[in-house]
Amino acid sequence: MRGVVMHKAGDVRVEEREDPKIIEPTDAIVKLTATCICGSDLWPYRGVEPADRQVMGHEYVGVVEEVGSAVRNVRPGDFVVGSFVISDNTCEICQAGFTSKCVHAEFVSQTIGTQAERARIPHADGTLVATPGQPDPELIPALLAASDVLGTGWFAAVAAQAGPGKTVAVVGDGAVGLMAVLAAKQLGAERVIAMSRHPERQKLARYYGATDIVEERGKAGIAKIKELTNGLGAHSVIEAVGTQEAFMQAVGATRGGGHLGYVGLNYDVTIPGIELFFAGIHTLGGPAPVRRFLPELIQLIWNRTIDPGKVFDLTLPLDQAAEGYKAMDERRATKVLLTL
Repeated sequence: MRGVVMHKAGDVRVEEREDPKIIEPTDAIVKLTATCICGSDLWPYRGVEPADRQVMGHEYVGVVEEVGSAVRNVRPGDFVVGSFVISDNTCEICQAGFTSKCVHAEFVSQTIGTQAERARIPHADGTLVATPGQPDPELIPALLAASDVLGTGWFAAVAAQAGPGKTVAVVGDGAVGLMAVLAAKQLGAERVIAMSRHPERQKLARYYGATDIVEERGKAGIAKIKELTNGLGAHSVIEAVGTQEAFMQAVGATRGGGHLGYVGLNYDVTIPGIELFFAGIHTLGGPAPVRRFLPELIQLIWNRTIDPGKVFDLTLPLDQAAEGYKAMDERRATKVLLTL
């Protein structure tokens, strides 16, 4: 089968990979219908993470082709959406709602690589969720978004306790940040402030429910959030970038006793303990437990209540994956969908 392999930083190729096979009785083989490039895929592309013939991709939807003897929840022919973290969905940690920290957790990006024609999904019963039927083609981008960015943005909004009567500030206007705007609106937030300097992303943020746009960053951004909230800061703040400036901006924008949900994959971010101490805020984040939210998100998409698929602003065939990486790296695209 064809699949994306990153040979080294900046060197992305589509080449022949071995076809996946059932190894464990809990496995499923999925023929992928669509996949995409994530902002976190840019870390190895930029040399921040090592890459040495690394299989790429962790967002995926497709049709089940084969299942192991122990699989009960999905069957051949089902159209499925999968989480970017493998989970059994039965261990104590999964049952507590943190499927991304399952005792069998395995990152799809590091071991499976779903920027490919097929994928072997371990613990299929706990990782894959079947849609109510075969989706119309126009629903596929939205369902693909649920595999990571929508689920991650949703978790961030839940972690920040976005809801009725709340003012929510979203730091970051990438795909996850935009999905966090959507989630905050769906969860009933009274006011959603999107922090963005990009005109097209501002437009999409407004479509998803942003009531205000703040272009300032750093201390100026914090000051603007406080100006908009009677000097108090936002009740709920979402950090969806993963840089030092973005994280400290998020901490500073959260009012005392407020909630910060952080989902930006970060490197070299150091949080001064004294600043966090005196901030007096609640914090929750990390790899999103997307599997926990998939049934609800799939139904919202299926009912056409939400359309997260608009976050894809460039569609390319799998063979042109290298161009997709380049476009995202140069911020010419927010998120790239790869067709198969």
